Amino acid sequence: MADMTFTEMQEMQRVLQEKYLEKWGGLSPEKAIEKLLWLHGELGEVGDILKKKGSRAIMEEPQIREHFVEELCDVLMYYNDVLLCFQITPEELENSYRKKFQTNMSRW
Repeated sequence: MADMTFTEMQEMQRVLQEKYLEKWGGLSPEKAIEKLLWLHGELGEVGDILKKKGSRAIMEEPQIREHFVEELCDVLMYYNDVLLCFQITPEELENSYRKKFQTNMSRW
């Protein structure tokens, strides 16, 4: 199976957002804070699993691992919503990521 791209993830989020447009209100810079708050909540759920179950369980117990990965997917979905709110393209993200990587590689 090939790796999923940010382009594919963003397209999936667009489809999801269009389906629930009336309920969720769409994607715009004004909606970004709401998406960030939801993202923060999902990160908390990831942290809760780690805190309550521990890293060993995540690595060794399939059911706990599945739940952990599912919560990380929620994080990625809201992250992509934020990108879409500001119309940040995968190319723009890639360029910035590579630049930040180089900065971090030469930091210390």
